[in-house]
Formats: sequence, structure tokens, C-alpha cells
Amino acid sequence: MSDQPRYLEPGWFTRNVFNRLVRRLTLLGVSIWGSRVLRVRGRKSGEWRATPVNLLTVEGQRYLVAPRGDAQWVRNLRAAGSGELKLGRRSEPFAAEELSDDAKPSILREYLRRWKFEVGMFFEDLDANSPDERLAEVARGFPVFRIAAS
Repeated sequence: MSDQPRYLEPGWFTRNVFNRLVRRLTLLGVSIWGSRVLRVRGRKSGEWRATPVNLLTVEGQRYLVAPRGDAQWVRNLRAAGSGELKLGRRSEPFAAEELSDDAKPSILREYLRRWKFEVGMFFEDLDANSPDERLAEVARGFPVFRIAAS
């Protein structure tokens, strides 16, 4: 794998139609398969930035996975260490801890089990039945954060 962080930029339809629609529905209180609006302070501007995300719960722990890689929200969350998740009028502040690569395979597996239909294109030939070794090989390209109420 390259030393450059992995990032797949969203296309026009995703940016201008899909993400906006999911964000609006989520802010109205309609969660689509666990969607939330992530709000985090920009690492340079300090202004709140918002993006729709899929909130994954595994064995009582909650996670945010970045299927596109080192996205802006990932960089901002790394810098801020906290943010908030919104669903309708409810806003939940949280603290975030980024997982090490060796802790990611089981989380990536569950993420694929839940959202393969939506994000499978970002994982190429991987799915929920991929061997741990294969998930470990690609873990570096998929940031994962454990979140807890703050």
C-alpha cells in the first residue's frame, strides 16, 4: 500500500443529491439504516462542518467508519477529538478515539455486513465473509473511530 492516505472523492451525484437528501431526512428525524449527521469543528476554520455518516454498533460499542478513506470529516475529527451526532432535533456530543489498524478487521466486517449494498464499491473485492488477514491488509485505508458520550 502507498504511503499516501487513501481517499476516494465523492462524485457529483453523491455530493449534490444523495448526501444532501440523507442529511435532510436525518435532520428531520428519519434515520436511513442508522444514518446520523456528524458535526465536527473544522481543523483550520473552527467552524462546524456537517456530513451524513452511518453509525455502527457492535457489542454495545459505537463506531464511525470512513469507507472513502481519509476524508475531510476524518481529518477534522482527528484534530478535534470530539463532535456531535444529530438525528432530528436530538444532538449527542461524543468523544472519539481512532482505532489502530490491528483492531479494525472485526469492525470492518460488521460494517460490510450492514452496509455492503451502499459502500461495497469502496471495499473492492471485500465483503463480510472476507478472511481476517485480507481485512487486516486493507485496514490502514479505512479510518475507524470508537465514539462514546461525552
